[in-house]
Amino acid sequence: MISAEKKATIVSSSVAAVLTVLKLTVGIMSGSVAVLASAVDSVLDLFVSLFNYFAISNSEKPADSQFNYGRGKIEALASVIEGTIITISGLFLLYAAIDKYANDKVSSMGETSIIVMLISLFITIGLVAYLNAVARKTNNMVIKADALHYKTDVWTNIAVIISLVGVYFTSYEIIDVIIGGGISIYIIYSAYELIEEGILVLLDSSLDEETTNDIKKVLTSEVQVNDYHFLKTRTAGHNNFVDVHLVFDCIITLMEAHRVSDRIEEKIEQLDKSKFWVINIHLDPYDDSEINTEHCDAQLDG
Repeated sequence: MISAEKKATIVSSSVAAVLTVLKLTVGIMSGSVAVLASAVDSVLDLFVSLFNYFAISNSEKPADSQFNYGRGKIEALASVIEGTIITISGLFLLYAAIDKYANDKVSSMGETSIIVMLISLFITIGLVAYLNAVARKTNNMVIKADALHYKTDVWTNIAVIISLVGVYFTSYEIIDVIIGGGISIYIIYSAYELIEEGILVLLDSSLDEETTNDIKKVLTSEVQVNDYHFLKTRTAGHNNFVDVHLVFDCIITLMEAHRVSDRIEEKIEQLDKSKFWVINIHLDPYDDSEINTEHCDAQLDG
């Protein structure tokens, strides 16, 4: 059975293909920088959505002997690549706007362009609503990135329509240049968040502050746990990883300490049921954090 994430990428790819044909045809024939900008963005949408399908298909594969922690980071890599592609497309569109202004190029097919962009706007709004629903349900980074990307397309389409109407009624081509250039800058800006989020995951950044604090509350909720140290968290795809050392009294039995650890794992897993939690708990009969820290420092100094 096809997953909701895969289905979402298939739908977005199909929509991008249709919009690419419509806008690229009209953009080339009309000479409008704004329409051409939207067309180029749709071409990139198509390739990005296809790449997202590949990323999700691989990230859903279970861990194996080669990838012991799974392939969840493929999603983060896809987010970085998508953000980079969006940035490059924005730079190209900025160049197109400058080129039109420098060479006094004139737009044509105003009415047809407006109709095509209105159709594109309504289709894109429907797609964004669908992708947002899937993103809320799955909490998938790739789908979130796709939804954000198409959300920028909604504003891009609105801006293009304003540009086309302005040029149609005033014949001032500078409107097309300004709005086309503005869209390109907005596209570049919107890509920053995608790249940043993907890089943080690739660098094993910890879970968000709220989730981390909730984990700490769980650790301190068990009266038999004297303390904890070396808490480490990260995320990759559908997986959240937690490593921690728990300090017990030295007289506690291994069985009882294990039961406490199981309860802690169950409580942590309840913090976000949409994620698969990989929790590794080390049991300490005393606080050895300083000893281990000194040992690590000595190894680094050596």
